[in-house]
Amino acid sequence: MARNYPGFSLQKTVMIKPMRYLYLHGLASGPNSGKGRYFTAQLNTLGLELVSPDLNLPNFRTMTLSSQLARIHETLGDDPQPVTLLGSSMGGLLAVLSAIVDPRVCRLFLMAPAFNFLQDWPTRMGALELWRDKGYLEMAHYAYNKVMALDYAMIEDARHYNEHSLVRALPILIVHGLEDEVVDAQVSVAFAKQRPYVQVTLLHSDHRLTDVQGQMWNLFSHWAGLH
Repeated sequence: MARNYPGFSLQKTVMIKPMRYLYLHGLASGPNSGKGRYFTAQLNTLGLELVSPDLNLPNFRTMTLSSQLARIHETLGDDPQPVTLLGSSMGGLLAVLSAIVDPRVCRLFLMAPAFNFLQDWPTRMGALELWRDKGYLEMAHYAYNKVMALDYAMIEDARHYNEHSLVRALPILIVHGLEDEVVDAQVSVAFAKQRPYVQVTLLHSDHRLTDVQGQMWNLFSHWAGLH
Protein backbone atom coordinates (compact mmCIF):
# COMPACT_ATOMS: atom_id res chain seq x y z
CA MET A 1 0.00 0.00 0.00
CA ALA A 2 1.30 3.45 -0.92
CA ARG A 3 0.51 6.93 0.39
CA ASN A 4 0.87 9.90 -1.90
CA TYR A 5 1.59 13.47 -0.81
CA PRO A 6 0.39 16.03 -1.71
CA GLY A 7 -3.01 14.75 -2.86
CA PHE A 8 -3.57 11.17 -3.96
CA SER A 9 -3.01 11.18 -7.73
CA LEU A 10 0.36 10.82 -9.39
CA GLN A 11 0.85 13.58 -11.95
CA LYS A 12 2.52 12.51 -15.17
CA THR A 13 5.23 14.72 -16.66
CA VAL A 14 5.73 15.35 -20.36
CA MET A 15 8.34 13.12 -21.98
CA ILE A 16 11.06 15.25 -23.56
CA LYS A 17 13.18 13.96 -26.43
CA PRO A 18 16.09 13.77 -26.48
CA MET A 19 16.50 13.16 -22.75
CA ARG A 20 19.47 11.84 -20.81
CA TYR A 21 19.12 9.71 -17.67
CA LEU A 22 21.69 9.61 -14.89
CA TYR A 23 21.64 7.36 -11.80
CA LEU A 24 23.36 8.65 -8.65
CA HIS A 25 24.17 5.98 -6.06
CA GLY A 26 24.24 6.44 -2.31
CA LEU A 27 27.01 6.68 0.25
CA ALA A 28 29.20 3.56 0.54
CA SER A 29 27.53 2.16 -2.57
CA GLY A 30 28.41 2.19 -6.25
CA PRO A 31 27.13 2.39 -9.83
CA ASN A 32 26.43 -1.36 -9.90
CA SER A 33 24.05 -1.30 -6.96
CA GLY A 34 20.86 -3.34 -7.13
CA LYS A 35 18.62 -0.35 -7.86
CA GLY A 36 21.05 1.00 -10.41
CA ARG A 37 21.14 -2.30 -12.29
CA TYR A 38 17.36 -2.67 -12.09
CA PHE A 39 16.57 0.74 -13.52
CA THR A 40 19.27 0.34 -16.15
CA ALA A 41 17.68 -2.91 -17.35
CA GLN A 42 14.18 -1.41 -17.36
CA LEU A 43 15.23 1.66 -19.33
CA ASN A 44 17.24 -0.47 -21.73
CA THR A 45 14.07 -2.36 -22.68
CA LEU A 46 12.73 0.99 -23.89
CA GLY A 47 15.89 1.73 -25.85
CA LEU A 48 17.06 4.28 -23.26
CA GLU A 49 20.47 4.46 -21.58
CA LEU A 50 20.99 5.07 -17.88
CA VAL A 51 24.47 6.39 -17.14
CA SER A 52 25.75 5.58 -13.64
CA PRO A 53 28.92 7.47 -12.67
CA ASP A 54 31.08 6.14 -9.86
CA LEU A 55 30.84 8.88 -7.24
CA ASN A 56 33.49 7.19 -5.07
CA LEU A 57 36.18 8.42 -7.44
CA PRO A 58 38.89 9.48 -7.29
CA ASN A 59 39.17 8.20 -3.70
CA PHE A 60 36.46 7.17 -1.24
CA ARG A 61 38.43 8.27 1.82
CA THR A 62 38.63 11.88 0.62
CA MET A 63 35.16 11.93 -0.94
CA THR A 64 32.92 14.94 -0.21
CA LEU A 65 29.70 16.35 -1.58
CA SER A 66 31.85 18.72 -3.64
CA SER A 67 33.88 15.90 -5.17
CA GLN A 68 30.71 13.99 -6.05
CA LEU A 69 29.08 17.06 -7.60
CA ALA A 70 32.22 17.58 -9.65
CA ARG A 71 32.00 13.97 -10.85
CA ILE A 72 28.37 14.50 -11.88
CA HIS A 73 29.29 17.69 -13.76
CA GLU A 74 32.16 15.88 -15.46
CA THR A 75 29.80 13.09 -16.55
CA LEU A 76 27.27 15.53 -17.97
CA GLY A 77 30.01 17.39 -19.84
CA ASP A 78 29.05 20.20 -22.19
CA ASP A 79 26.08 18.40 -23.77
CA PRO A 80 23.13 20.84 -23.68
CA GLN A 81 20.49 18.08 -23.67
CA PRO A 82 18.13 18.00 -20.68
CA VAL A 83 18.71 15.33 -18.07
CA THR A 84 16.58 13.39 -15.60
CA LEU A 85 18.47 12.49 -12.43
CA LEU A 86 17.59 9.37 -10.46
CA GLY A 87 19.15 9.49 -7.01
CA SER A 88 19.26 7.02 -4.12
CA SER A 89 19.90 8.20 -0.54
CA MET A 90 22.89 10.56 -0.73
CA GLY A 91 22.48 10.36 -4.50
CA GLY A 92 19.05 11.91 -4.01
CA LEU A 93 20.56 14.79 -2.06
CA LEU A 94 23.19 15.22 -4.77
CA ALA A 95 20.47 15.27 -7.43
CA VAL A 96 18.79 18.24 -5.74
CA LEU A 97 22.12 20.03 -5.27
CA SER A 98 22.87 19.48 -8.96
CA ALA A 99 19.48 20.90 -9.95
CA ILE A 100 20.24 24.05 -7.96
CA VAL A 101 23.26 24.90 -10.13
CA ASP A 102 22.60 23.16 -13.47
CA PRO A 103 19.54 24.25 -15.52
CA ARG A 104 19.89 21.16 -17.74
CA VAL A 105 18.52 19.10 -14.85
CA CYS A 106 14.81 19.14 -15.63
CA ARG A 107 13.38 16.26 -13.52
CA LEU A 108 14.33 14.45 -10.32
CA PHE A 109 13.34 10.96 -9.18
CA LEU A 110 14.53 10.55 -5.61
CA MET A 111 14.62 7.33 -3.61
CA ALA A 112 14.89 7.89 0.16
CA PRO A 113 16.91 11.08 -0.34
CA ALA A 114 19.36 11.91 2.44
CA PHE A 115 17.84 15.28 3.29
CA ASN A 116 18.88 16.96 6.55
CA PHE A 117 22.19 15.15 6.13
CA LEU A 118 24.17 17.21 8.62
CA GLN A 119 21.42 17.30 11.21
CA ASP A 120 20.33 13.66 11.14
CA TRP A 121 22.76 11.26 9.54
CA PRO A 122 25.84 11.65 11.77
CA THR A 123 23.58 11.55 14.84
CA ARG A 124 21.94 8.33 13.67
CA MET A 125 25.40 6.87 13.12
CA GLY A 126 26.13 7.86 16.74
CA ALA A 127 29.68 8.68 15.84
CA LEU A 128 29.98 12.39 15.05
CA GLU A 129 32.31 13.21 17.94
CA LEU A 130 34.41 10.11 17.30
CA TRP A 131 34.54 10.96 13.60
CA ARG A 132 35.72 14.50 14.36
CA ASP A 133 38.29 13.42 16.94
CA LYS A 134 39.80 10.61 14.86
CA GLY A 135 39.52 12.53 11.61
CA TYR A 136 37.82 9.64 9.85
CA LEU A 137 34.97 7.16 10.24
CA GLU A 138 35.05 3.52 9.24
CA MET A 139 31.98 2.05 7.56
CA ALA A 140 30.96 -0.98 5.52
CA HIS A 141 31.28 -0.18 1.83
CA TYR A 142 28.84 -2.33 -0.11
CA ALA A 143 30.39 -1.76 -3.55
CA TYR A 144 33.89 -2.72 -2.42
CA ASN A 145 32.66 -5.35 0.07
CA LYS A 146 34.96 -4.21 2.85
CA VAL A 147 35.23 -1.71 5.68
CA MET A 148 36.61 1.63 4.50
CA ALA A 149 37.44 4.98 6.09
CA LEU A 150 35.85 8.29 5.16
CA ASP A 151 37.53 11.53 6.26
CA TYR A 152 35.76 14.09 8.45
CA ALA A 153 36.16 16.49 5.52
CA MET A 154 32.83 15.06 4.33
CA ILE A 155 31.09 16.80 7.26
CA GLU A 156 33.05 20.03 6.95
CA ASP A 157 32.32 20.24 3.23
CA ALA A 158 28.62 19.43 3.67
CA ARG A 159 28.17 22.63 5.68
CA HIS A 160 28.39 24.54 2.40
CA TYR A 161 25.29 22.85 0.95
CA ASN A 162 21.57 22.88 1.68
CA GLU A 163 18.86 21.16 -0.36
CA HIS A 164 16.42 23.86 0.75
CA SER A 165 18.30 26.31 -1.48
CA LEU A 166 16.32 24.86 -4.39
CA VAL A 167 14.05 27.67 -5.54
CA ARG A 168 13.22 26.84 -9.15
CA ALA A 169 10.21 24.65 -9.82
CA LEU A 170 10.85 21.37 -11.62
CA PRO A 171 9.03 18.02 -11.52
CA ILE A 172 10.24 15.97 -8.55
CA LEU A 173 8.95 12.57 -7.48
CA ILE A 174 10.16 11.17 -4.16
CA VAL A 175 9.70 7.55 -3.10
CA HIS A 176 10.43 6.85 0.56
CA GLY A 177 10.04 3.83 2.81
CA LEU A 178 7.78 4.11 5.83
CA GLU A 179 10.15 1.81 7.74
CA ASP A 180 13.29 3.70 6.72
CA GLU A 181 15.82 3.26 9.54
CA VAL A 182 18.36 5.76 8.13
CA VAL A 183 16.39 8.77 6.85
CA ASP A 184 12.97 9.46 8.35
CA ALA A 185 10.30 9.52 5.64
CA GLN A 186 8.77 12.62 7.22
CA VAL A 187 11.81 14.58 6.06
CA SER A 188 10.72 13.98 2.46
CA VAL A 189 7.11 14.82 3.32
CA ALA A 190 8.22 18.13 4.86
CA PHE A 191 10.35 18.94 1.80
CA ALA A 192 7.34 18.37 -0.46
CA LYS A 193 4.90 20.40 1.62
CA GLN A 194 6.97 23.51 0.99
CA ARG A 195 7.07 22.88 -2.78
CA PRO A 196 3.87 22.18 -4.75
CA TYR A 197 5.87 20.73 -7.65
CA VAL A 198 7.15 17.86 -5.48
CA GLN A 199 5.21 14.61 -5.13
CA VAL A 200 5.94 12.01 -2.45
CA THR A 201 4.89 8.36 -2.39
CA LEU A 202 5.47 6.41 0.82
CA LEU A 203 5.88 2.66 0.51
CA HIS A 204 6.08 -0.10 3.10
CA SER A 205 9.82 -0.69 2.87
CA ASP A 206 13.12 0.22 4.53
CA HIS A 207 15.92 2.55 3.41
CA ARG A 208 17.19 0.23 0.70
CA LEU A 209 13.80 -0.07 -1.05
CA THR A 210 15.03 -3.22 -2.81
CA ASP A 211 11.81 -5.10 -2.13
CA VAL A 212 9.66 -2.49 -3.93
CA GLN A 213 11.71 -1.99 -7.08
CA GLY A 214 8.80 -3.06 -9.29
CA GLN A 215 6.51 -0.52 -7.63
CA MET A 216 9.14 2.19 -8.00
CA TRP A 217 9.58 1.43 -11.68
CA ASN A 218 5.84 1.63 -12.26
CA LEU A 219 5.72 4.97 -10.46
CA PHE A 220 8.74 6.32 -12.29
CA SER A 221 7.77 5.17 -15.77
CA HIS A 222 4.25 6.58 -15.44
CA TRP A 223 5.49 9.86 -13.95
CA ALA A 224 8.20 10.18 -16.61
CA GLY A 225 5.71 9.60 -19.43
CA LEU A 226 7.49 6.47 -20.61
CA HIS A 227 4.23 4.56 -21.17
